[in-house]
Amino acid sequence: MNCSFFELRRKEVINRANGCRIGFVDDLEIDTECARLKALIIYGGFRCFGLFGRKNDYIIPWKNIGLIGEDTILVDWEIPTPAPKKFFGGHKRRRHN
Repeated sequence: MNCSFFELRRKEVINRANGCRIGFVDDLEIDTECARLKALIIYGGFRCFGLFGRKNDYIIPWKNIGLIGEDTILVDWEIPTPAPKKFFGGHKRRRHN
């Protein structure tokens, strides 16, 4: 099956293990020396209507792509969980008397 970049962008990426929708293909990572596709890139969603930037992008290595179908791309890949945020430098605020 031949597929153009325009056709790939219309396909939804779904995790094969749990059926979770990851998103739509936004970009590709290509190794220009070998002329091989290295990864699919899915941009993170907007935070608060774009006022606070975007969430993290998802980069799915080519080895984790299981099946490219007519409408979907099935992957064997887990979404990485972000590290917990530390507030105020990770320390509790102290009240000075």
